[in-house]
Amino acid sequence: MQAIQSKWAGRFIWAAVIQGLAATIITILVLDPLQYFTGTTDYFSPARVIAGGSGGTWMFTGYILYLVVGVVAVAVTAMIYFYIEGLMGKAYHGLSNVLAWGHYIFMNIGVAGSMLLMIYGGYIAGYDATPVSGGGLGYTDLQIHVTDLGRLEYWIGGLVVLAVIGAFLGGLGFVIRSNEK
Repeated sequence: MQAIQSKWAGRFIWAAVIQGLAATIITILVLDPLQYFTGTTDYFSPARVIAGGSGGTWMFTGYILYLVVGVVAVAVTAMIYFYIEGLMGKAYHGLSNVLAWGHYIFMNIGVAGSMLLMIYGGYIAGYDATPVSGGGLGYTDLQIHVTDLGRLEYWIGGLVVLAVIGAFLGGLGFVIRSNEK
C-alpha cells in the first residue's frame, strides 16, 4: 500500500507542535509551580495578574486565543492541506505553492506575535494595576490602558492583520489548488 503524502500538512503539523511547545512553556509560567515548592514568591505571579482582572484580561485572552488559533487552528489547517495534497492527489506548485508559503509564514508570525504581545501587555498591566500594598504600582485602569496597553495596540493590530492576510492567502491557494485538474 502506497503512503499518502502531503508536504504542506507536515509543515503545518510541525508549526502546531512548535506553537504547542510554546503554549506549554507559557502555561508553566502562568501556573507558577515554584511557588508551591518554595511557599513564597519574590516576584509578581502571572496567576495573580489573571485573577486581578482589568489589564490581566488581556493576558488571559491572549493566552486562550494562542491555544485556540496558534495551536489548534494550525493543526486543523494541516488537515486541509492533507486532504488536498494527500487524498485529492493535487500537489502544490507554482502560484498555489507561493500562496501556501504566505499562509504558513504570515499566519504563524501574526498569530504568535499578536497573542504573545497580548499576554505580555496583560501581565505588565496587571502588575501596574495591583495596589502598592500588594507589590504593584497602584495604577488606575486609565493609566494602565494609556501607559501599558495603548503602546501595544497598533503592534497587536498589525500582527492580527498579518495573520488574516496569511489565512486569506491560504484560502485562495486552497480554492486554486482544489479546482485545478
